Amino acid sequence: MLRRTMAEFDIKAGLQQVLKRIDEVLLQRPKAAKPLLVAVSKTKPADAVIEAYKTGQRDFGENYVQELVEKSQHPEILAQCPDIKWHFIGHLQNNKINKILSLPNLHMIQTVDSEKLATKLDAAWSKLKPDTEPPLRVLIQINTSGEEAKSGIETKEAPKLYQFISKNLKHLQLVGIMTIGAFGFDYSTGPNPDFVSLMEVHRSICEANSLTPNSVLVSMGMSNDYDRAIEMGSTVVRVGSSIFGHRAVKA
Repeated sequence: MLRRTMAEFDIKAGLQQVLKRIDEVLLQRPKAAKPLLVAVSKTKPADAVIEAYKTGQRDFGENYVQELVEKSQHPEILAQCPDIKWHFIGHLQNNKINKILSLPNLHMIQTVDSEKLATKLDAAWSKLKPDTEPPLRVLIQINTSGEEAKSGIETKEAPKLYQFISKNLKHLQLVGIMTIGAFGFDYSTGPNPDFVSLMEVHRSICEANSLTPNSVLVSMGMSNDYDRAIEMGSTVVRVGSSIFGHRAVKA
């Protein structure tokens, strides 16, 4: 299922081009820290992940639980990518929590969008991992575009959820916020309102909790707009097709 079934794409060149573009944007933001690049490998085969890893990439994102289950336990990935870090960036159903938290090299869940999900993740992590294990890293997903088809908590409710997790769930390490945003924004009309909205939430959370801006991650921006997102303050970008080539349509 994870074998290559598409035309070859120069993953090394794609990755290098993305890193080059990130450096170009940072020249205009000399005080900004270099953002974390998460290579989104959904629908891509195991050997594409391995190729990107060998090029130097370590953080990878998956949208679908079953794909993450297969890739994280793939014998060749386990053997050749010992330091890989998996980010789950898709909608997480309650009945899939135990399956995903038991996977090797799970680094972060970027899509926590309710007290209920956060509480269940906290309880599951405490049962699966001994107290010597660090807390599970999570981000709060915020639906900045207000689209019903997208997951995420409303912007006005996000600071409350941030405080709930921070104060009550000791098995979760809340490290920031994320959004997907509306696709295909026309930048000739001005700044992306989803990015503006997420940065406003970021500022509110930092002020309410006496946190420095750099201590709260901002995950926004994908292949078509990661450079614009960095310009707006993103510290985590999730890039897929610019690295791996265009995806096959998932049936």
